[in-house]
Amino acid sequence: MMAYLPNVIFLLLLGFCVGLFVRNCKRILHSIRLGKPIDRSTDSKQRWKNMLRVAFGQQKMAARPVAAILHGIVYVGFILINIELLEICIDGITGSHRSFAPYLGSFYSFLIGSFEVLAFLVLLAVILFWIRRNIIRIQRFWSAEMKGWPKRDADLILYFEMLLMLLFLSMNATDSLLQAQGYPGYMQAGFFPISDYLYPLYAGFEVEQLVILERSFWWLHSIGIGVFLNYLYYSKHLHIILAFPNTYFANLEAKGKFGVNPQIKNEVQQMLFPETHSSTSSAVPEKFGASDVFDLNWVQLMNAYSCSECGRCTSVCPAHITGKKLSPRKIMMDTRDRLEEVGQNIRKHNGEFKSDQKELLHNYISTEEIWACTTCNACVDACPIEIDPLSIIMEMRQYLTMEKSEAPNELNAMMSNLENNGAPWPFSNQDRLEWIKN
Repeated sequence: MMAYLPNVIFLLLLGFCVGLFVRNCKRILHSIRLGKPIDRSTDSKQRWKNMLRVAFGQQKMAARPVAAILHGIVYVGFILINIELLEICIDGITGSHRSFAPYLGSFYSFLIGSFEVLAFLVLLAVILFWIRRNIIRIQRFWSAEMKGWPKRDADLILYFEMLLMLLFLSMNATDSLLQAQGYPGYMQAGFFPISDYLYPLYAGFEVEQLVILERSFWWLHSIGIGVFLNYLYYSKHLHIILAFPNTYFANLEAKGKFGVNPQIKNEVQQMLFPETHSSTSSAVPEKFGASDVFDLNWVQLMNAYSCSECGRCTSVCPAHITGKKLSPRKIMMDTRDRLEEVGQNIRKHNGEFKSDQKELLHNYISTEEIWACTTCNACVDACPIEIDPLSIIMEMRQYLTMEKSEAPNELNAMMSNLENNGAPWPFSNQDRLEWIKN
């Protein structure tokens, strides 16, 4: 019975990690569903192309070649290396050793060798990422919104990845030594071009000690993957999962094309074309624009969870560059923080939201930030996974203008001129004609 104890423990650990991951996914899905409905089901063929191009192909990462190469290494490395996770799970449940080896033959050695090379490249890339953040101190990683937890989270992810790669290589090194010594249960399988260089670290250990080390590395690597998987919920690295649906459901309309409120459109058409437009108008909505996460649509909320906090949007924002308070990255981070706060409130009160006297606007995002935006779409264009901070900004502007009448004086004057003079200038039609003559 004791012989099966490790397998039982692994199975329980696996079930716990998977169960926790499913619970976290359900929480995210529930929070996203708090958003208003929006139809993003049209043109599925183009949406699949967009997802394959942007999420899988990482096309928009190429704008910054150094980051693109490093990110590409980590991306490909983690996908391929984690193929071995399937073998680890089978070995952990059945108590076998390298269960794929008998079925793959020499190809198995090629796979393990490739995994090791990729693991080493991932390790180098992650170290370079850390240097860029903490030694070179690239400016976009040191903005005001990146202080505190966002900074610690970014570093923790890098440490996690370093540790997982080192455990993977150390596990293979001790495994290879046990294979070479013909220890029972360790069949000759695999090719270890990188972990072979770690032999001097373990060559002086007795066989029994090597077994303990190999099993320790195996267990720590397995537990580390489970911890990393569930840490995603609390981390900016949630984009590893959400980048794919986020790019699929992205707005395919031309950038700069704003949505039209049907109620407002109907009123304007009645005013301009009373003889051709029906006098019956649709019901007035409860609220124009957005002041809290409940007023945003579900794609905008998914955008908030998908943000990787890379800062590309903020680094190209002309308002931010000229010293304004606006940071598109902060808009998304604030939206996510508020959404998480709302989600905790709902869970605490058994599925019902109890007013906490807070809103996304004012409590998280200031009106100064909202009105600093030039609506140039640079942030949307720069985002590597098609996040749209501008749509949230415009929803909040609509709320401030139509619900609170709190637009800036310059904008109120322009709108009054449009209403009275048919142009943004404070001159009547006749006066403008005189101005042209003079």
